[in-house]
Amino acid sequence: MRTAFVRTLLAAAQKDPSVMLITGDLGFTVLEEFRDTLPNQYLNAGVAEQNMIGVAAGLALCGKKVFVYSIIPFVTYRCLEQIRNDVCYHQLPVCVVGIGAGYSYGYQGATHHAMEDIGIMRSLPGMSVICPGDPYEAEAAVHAILDWQKPCYLRLGKAGEPALHSSALQLEIGSALQMQEGTDLTIIATGNILETAVSVTKVLEAQNIRVRLLSMPTVKPIDTHAISRAATQTKLIVTLEEHGPIGGLGSATAETLSVGNMNCQHLLLSGPATFAQMVGSQQHLRAKAGLDTESLARTILKRYQSLS
Repeated sequence: MRTAFVRTLLAAAQKDPSVMLITGDLGFTVLEEFRDTLPNQYLNAGVAEQNMIGVAAGLALCGKKVFVYSIIPFVTYRCLEQIRNDVCYHQLPVCVVGIGAGYSYGYQGATHHAMEDIGIMRSLPGMSVICPGDPYEAEAAVHAILDWQKPCYLRLGKAGEPALHSSALQLEIGSALQMQEGTDLTIIATGNILETAVSVTKVLEAQNIRVRLLSMPTVKPIDTHAISRAATQTKLIVTLEEHGPIGGLGSATAETLSVGNMNCQHLLLSGPATFAQMVGSQQHLRAKAGLDTESLARTILKRYQSLS
């Protein structure tokens, strides 16, 4: 996803000199082509993320469309006040690009994990939260953000996520992407765990369960219409995310169901509301959190069968 993001942004910036990319001294082996091709539209702000957001806000006030890039905890948690006051308060076209969704930086420990960021960024007034599930969605997200011209948070994985869609697509902020039709249950996934959602869908279909699979690349604003259709047309909604249980996709879906007074069973599948007490690969930490294909399929199957 990172490569698709940078490639797409570079192409857009070559056509539009108002597009700028700022990094907090990260992105080496990924951002060099942008830096070398468009040095006047690129800035390394150094290890000074709070200042980086202030610089981005200033550039946006001067008519620039700014993308700021760093590892998720550094570009969100560390400079939350600046994002809130400098970017959101003034409704500026700044996109905060966070790399390393969920347990992507598994070996670096809890300081580098990103299991609360969706909830934190969702809570900010005026902030949109976009979590692509594959390179095609990441590419489409860049174009959508450039047209959106409002504060955005773009949450990306870093593990060489595979293409799950068959071709390039259009992404409308606030709309889900239906990947498969089904009438028994609906799985809604966001972000870099979409590949696992596809695998889980195949396991459930082998049990003769007709699964509707939705990718929800925009968690805020969320597609209330897609959720409403799922609530009325299928028995169970399952939300799946590599994030904690508070404030993410599951919370946004539960809020939608509650506010809309929708009578539908909802199974929220996420990581735990605790820090990881170990280090290891992303796959290892997912398995420990019950976010591997086998564990997820077993949990969903048990809940679905209880409804029969």
